[in-house]
Amino acid sequence: MPSYTVQKVQSEQALKDAHHVRTAVFVNEQKVPAELEIDEFEQDCDHFVVYKGIQPVAAGRLRPVSPSVGKVERICVLPSHRGKGLGEQVMKTIEEEARAQGLKTLVLHAQEQVIGFYENLGYELASPERFEEAGMMHVKMKKEL
Repeated sequence: MPSYTVQKVQSEQALKDAHHVRTAVFVNEQKVPAELEIDEFEQDCDHFVVYKGIQPVAAGRLRPVSPSVGKVERICVLPSHRGKGLGEQVMKTIEEEARAQGLKTLVLHAQEQVIGFYENLGYELASPERFEEAGMMHVKMKKEL
């Protein structure tokens, strides 16, 4: 039985795999417009994909926004693979990469329904304000590395 592996995207195929998972979760499941999902920051990010064998099942990306701050974006897991700790695996890998790049703080915009997921990983509300993004309510969270 194949195990799960997290990989930093190093090829066009791996980037397509990340986009496949993101499209399945955000565009197809959550109804985010496709033009918002694949955005102008794609080339500025380090992308990550979780594979089960050769099948991409989860993804995320890290975008530096200043010399010391990175933004975690597009964390997603296919519905059939949720509850297996894959989101946490992606986040831990992104945090390791951020440290390797010398980033000191990570920020993210969390959908309201997953605030607890990020809190369990040590993220805190950066502001109590809720805001709409891609048709869903979010909050800004951060973590000092």
